[in-house]
Amino acid sequence: MSNLKDVYILAFESSCDETSVSIVRNGHEEIATVVLSQIDIHTLYGGVVPEIASRQHIEKITLVIDECLKKANMTMQDITAIAVTYGPGLIGSLLIGLQAAKTLAYVYKKPLVPVHHIAGHIYANNLTRDMEFPLIALVVSGGHTELIYMKEHYSFERIGGTLDDAVGEAYDKVARILNLGYPGGPKIDALAREGSVTYELPIPLDDDSYNFSFSGLKSAVINLVHNEEQRGNEIRTADLAATFQDRVVHILTKKTMHALRQYKVHNLIIAGGVSASVGIRDSFASLCKDNNIQLTIPSMQHCTDNATMIGAAGYYAYKLGRRAGLDLNAKATDSLH
Repeated sequence: MSNLKDVYILAFESSCDETSVSIVRNGHEEIATVVLSQIDIHTLYGGVVPEIASRQHIEKITLVIDECLKKANMTMQDITAIAVTYGPGLIGSLLIGLQAAKTLAYVYKKPLVPVHHIAGHIYANNLTRDMEFPLIALVVSGGHTELIYMKEHYSFERIGGTLDDAVGEAYDKVARILNLGYPGGPKIDALAREGSVTYELPIPLDDDSYNFSFSGLKSAVINLVHNEEQRGNEIRTADLAATFQDRVVHILTKKTMHALRQYKVHNLIIAGGVSASVGIRDSFASLCKDNNIQLTIPSMQHCTDNATMIGAAGYYAYKLGRRAGLDLNAKATDSLH
């Protein structure tokens, strides 16, 4: 099915609660993807339960592999290489995808390509438009808030990041305070569009650095809710969601635009699950248009965890000769390199 010029990457992503397998051609063309989400299960617990996530991956991984190959009308003989997320993430979850990828690599004698989860999120943008360099990448997810400078493919220079809570984590915690349920990000984003910025909340770590801090903003929301309840005042949930999101968007846009100016870069990509936020997307779209910056954000289905992004990143890692042995192990934490 493939010809000599085409590279088909079979990719695995199982770093949290999505079991996903994808086949990507030449780093930017999605041939087939299967994502099995466990969100309905973990909603019952108000967050991801690692042991349950691992068990679900074990039960579903072979079904997902078979379905992806069937969907693509391909066999393992058509695959050039196998890419897999090795970290960061939940160790138990990572190990399932890793074991499946290593087994297939061994049985079918295919190169095994290790992919960092955040590199995957960044390369989700390559599925929308071929990435142009140099660029600044803003990574916003449940576990990460980072600014990364890239002068070329697979060159990651971290110029700043969160000192405490990641932005997605702050969204989920604030949603819990407001009794909005899990996952909190999409609910706050939707509610914010119905409310007005009327509450007093601080702008978090409003300085000239490229670092972020969302812990204080989260604590300010907790204190505000507690004090209002003590006084017997009703919480205007939509207004509080709007104010919280306003502060988040303000600091994300301010520091990102500062980085673009300082590094003299005209290409911005946004990556990670929180890039699905309409409030964040709209604000950046408007600012980039005014400042002549080319903005790329992944399509909605590629914002959250999926193997397609791992296949996109895996292609460039493969072309650069990055390989892993069968001793490749999972890492709960790992810096992007």
